[in-house]
Amino acid sequence: MPTKQVKIHSVAIAVALCSLALHGQQKSAAPSASGGREFPVTMRQKIEAGKTPVGTKVEAELALATLVEGTVIPRDAIFSGEVIESTAKTETEPSQLAIRMDAVRWKKGSAPVKVYLTAWYYPIRAGMAQDVTYGPAGGTVSKTWNGMGAYPVPGSPASQPFPSADNQSSPGVTPDATASSISNHRVLIKDVESQRSDDGTIVITSSRFNIKLDKLTTYVLAADELQPPKESPKH
Repeated sequence: MPTKQVKIHSVAIAVALCSLALHGQQKSAAPSASGGREFPVTMRQKIEAGKTPVGTKVEAELALATLVEGTVIPRDAIFSGEVIESTAKTETEPSQLAIRMDAVRWKKGSAPVKVYLTAWYYPIRAGMAQDVTYGPAGGTVSKTWNGMGAYPVPGSPASQPFPSADNQSSPGVTPDATASSISNHRVLIKDVESQRSDDGTIVITSSRFNIKLDKLTTYVLAADELQPPKESPKH
């Protein structure tokens, strides 16, 4: 084969290989709505470890619009998934709960995800919830609230549900989990820890009480275990 034809043939092979490599890179770089991102959500149903069975389908609403790889997932987008671990607390074993969300949908789009319930939540801003019967006077959020839907009742050894029956029947006393009402900083749920299983599942546990999720608290979904938020630099 003439030298000129050999060179042309070699160039053609090199171009073909580069095209295949580029195609493979583009395919592997398909956007994922869960990579390295956290999502503040409110549950659309109550969930209790040990009572809500494994396999139960669950949904949650996104509390704040979130930008993911150039796509804005709007507030009120619906995450859907299932309970994959649900164990009640016993005298010797902690309560365990794991929820995996597999998809998110909104009015003009949808995306696959793989995110889990974490041990973090966003508290209500102090002063936002006025006249709430489950909080202290003046609407200031109780520092003893553990994020699991219960406030201590003065003079009683037990705690009442969050919200109480009175709150549910009284219009205007329950704070909405909106951008203006929730704190800018997430915090750990008191007495709740998280652990990562060998298969990547995030499981939250508590040795103090049975884990319960309500429909008002803003919980956090994430693909990985989260680190404490970085503090703003002091001037």
